[in-house]
Parts: sequence; C-alpha cells; structure tokens
Amino acid sequence: MTIFEAYNKTKKELAAAGIEDYVFEAKQILRHITGFSNVQIISNPHKKLSLFEENNLTAIIKQRLIRYPLQYIIGEWGFYGGNFKVGPGVLVPRADTETLIDIALEFLKDREKSQVCDLCTGSGCIGITVAREKSDSFVTAVEKYEEALRYARENAKLNGTENIEFILGDVFEGVGAEKRYDLILSNPPYIPPAEMKEISPEAKFEPETALLGGEDGLDFYRAIIKGYKSSLKDGGMMAFEVGMGEAEAVAELMKNQGFCDIGTRQDAAGIERVVFGTIKAV
Repeated sequence: MTIFEAYNKTKKELAAAGIEDYVFEAKQILRHITGFSNVQIISNPHKKLSLFEENNLTAIIKQRLIRYPLQYIIGEWGFYGGNFKVGPGVLVPRADTETLIDIALEFLKDREKSQVCDLCTGSGCIGITVAREKSDSFVTAVEKYEEALRYARENAKLNGTENIEFILGDVFEGVGAEKRYDLILSNPPYIPPAEMKEISPEAKFEPETALLGGEDGLDFYRAIIKGYKSSLKDGGMMAFEVGMGEAEAVAELMKNQGFCDIGTRQDAAGIERVVFGTIKAV
C-alpha cells in the first residue's frame, strides 16, 4: 500500500464513520505512522508503507471507528504553539481554551513578575502556556489527580518551562489559596450530568472527573470564586473557561462576590467561552 492509497483509505473509512474532520485526521494519522511532515507526504505519494506501518494504520483506524480520541492515539496534541502529551486520565487540550490564554496574556502584558494560579490544571496546557509565553511570571498549578499531574509535569519539561510549580490538591479544600496572585485561571469541569449524553463520542473516553461540574455545571465556579477571591491581589483578575450557555450565570456569581469590570470573550466559533473580572480591595 502506498502513502496515497493509505491516505484515501483512511479518509474514506473515517468519513463513513461520521468523523467530521476526516481530511485533517487522515493527514495526522499518516504523519504519525510514517514520521513524515505534510510536505514529505505530498512529495512521496507512491512510497510504499512497511508492513509495520500498514498494521499500525489498521489498528489506528479501528480505534477511531469506535471514536477513541485521536489525541490519545497519537499521544500528544498541539495547543497555542506548543505540544502537550495526553492520554487516558487527562482532558484533551482544545482550541476553545486558547481564548482563555489570550485573555491571560492581555492582562499580564504590562505586568512584571506576576504571580499566576491555574486551578484544575489537568494536562497543564493553560498554566504551562502562560509560563512559556510570559517568562517573567511564576505559575502555581493545582490538580487533584496524580495521573493528570504526571502529564502536567512531563509537559512542563517538554515545553521548557521552569517558572511553574505543581501542587496536588483539591480546589474545594482551598489548596493553593494561601498565596496571593495577580491572576487566577481555571478551565474547571462544567458539564451537568443531564448533558453528558450529548457530548461527543470521543469525550466519553475522557475522565468524567474532568467533565462533570455538578447538577447545574457550576459547582467549581462557585467554589473557586468564593474560595479564592481573597487570594487575588488588589486589581487582580480571575478568568474562567465556561460551557455553552453558562457565561451569564458565571458572570452573576462573580458579581455577587464583589468582582468588577466583568466581561466575556467569544471563542472562534462565536460562543461566549471566557468570563473574567477583577477584584478591588475593600
């Protein structure tokens, strides 16, 4: 089987399985099994795959047909210009979350030696990206589960970020709140149980602990807004990624806890994806 034949076969089977981005995924899979870049794949359409590569391709297609996440298959994924190792036990970095990074970097732009906190860090993609892009800052990243924290620590090394520390702990217990920060960020679990049946087939392979946010999806926002507001310096900001339709409710929670200059930001799909606000000393 040639690269060209393998590419067409992969596209056809993924499309038949209802995978929307089948063209993009077919390219990613061919890159993964051959080690070639996109340019090399295009330049070598008639190169034959080895038996190992063919068997690997067959195995990957079978995994995708049951909707096992491509990111888990490949083992890492791109996010905001960096690469992050992922696998079972950790949430896959998503392009939606890059909106939160934009807000963070805008806020930190003219601040020097900022203290930043990333709550529910998971793979570490948020905290590590901020640490990498704002190298004079220092990030404290909190994660409840050791399995996810293992990925985060590895990803910090992969992205060359040393200005970050990881703490194993639960945000509901206020872990990390003893310090004071210029900026607190979080992409917490925010899906209500009633909506779990509507998530993508791939997301069902991701840990429920990284998805479920309580009966109305807002439990983590309540706990963080109330429990960590006193950990912000005067004029400090708290910013969240939120689920579809949750922006207004999260903004109201922040308002009720004394936050001001509350705003929202849409992601690339036009969904209100980030809610942010600042705190002033009383």
